[in-house]
Amino acid sequence: MSEDAGNRPRSGLALLRKPEGITSFQALSPIKHALSSGKVGHAGTLDRFACGLLVVLAGPYSRLASYVVSGEKTYRGLIAFGSETDTLDPEGEVIAVAPVPTRGALEAALPAFRGPIMQRPPAYSAVHVGGKRAYKLALEGKLPELKERRVQIHSLELLSYADGEALVEIRCSSGTYIRSLARDIALACGSRSHLRALERLSIGPYKVEDAVSPDAFDPRTDLRAFGPAEASSLGLRTLRLGDEALAARFANGGRLAHEDFAAMDGRGSAVGSEAAVFGPYGALLGIILLEAGGPAYRMVMPSHAVPAGTPGGT
Repeated sequence: MSEDAGNRPRSGLALLRKPEGITSFQALSPIKHALSSGKVGHAGTLDRFACGLLVVLAGPYSRLASYVVSGEKTYRGLIAFGSETDTLDPEGEVIAVAPVPTRGALEAALPAFRGPIMQRPPAYSAVHVGGKRAYKLALEGKLPELKERRVQIHSLELLSYADGEALVEIRCSSGTYIRSLARDIALACGSRSHLRALERLSIGPYKVEDAVSPDAFDPRTDLRAFGPAEASSLGLRTLRLGDEALAARFANGGRLAHEDFAAMDGRGSAVGSEAAVFGPYGALLGIILLEAGGPAYRMVMPSHAVPAGTPGGT
């Protein structure tokens, strides 16, 4: 994607490989500099000690953040048994110690953490408590009481266990805290732990092996479009407006009927579901909720936010 002749901000989606030791916000700095202007954000924060995939959303594509962040995620984490920190990561203060579990005890505990589980987020997290972030309360010495919530662990695999450290790979739903998972696994083993290292391998259809480092980012080659396959993998229906006049009406928020849209995914009625709508040349037009009385607009992309290299793009 690129700027048009009117110098509108570049828009698009990019895959960034965040290094450990910096915040997600700091990792965006080179991208913001390369794009010069416009809104730049990301879907799914990584803690300072963690590394791996960040999905960067620039310009009007920032409106896709809630859809991208809802995708399943895959992580590889190193659980250090024997000590728990207040932050549940290597940057915190040790608050409890316990014996390191045997491999047998660890393997026996893992099945209980596969499937739907209840999980209490870490005190040092971005969860809102009374209108304030939990980590801010924790920094003030007011450790918040966070409620448990249901998350889904699709897979949990023990890759190795040596010297009291377990390397695990987890595929999970959005909203899962791997630090909490490490804490709870240790407690189930009669031990304590913290997460010593963490790498995010994927978010929805996006993989870390396709990502670039912040300093290597080039907007001419690394900004990409949001296509039908990606939309489907994030749980969205995919529809097409094959007529340019209908696409123009959509761009202006005009009234459209169900029969104006052609299903791209071969599925039945889309009523009651959210759908990504693509134009006659393949560009994302926006997202709608298909209601019985017709589509309700969720998001409309500006006409200039068209992928470079896509027919109709710049």
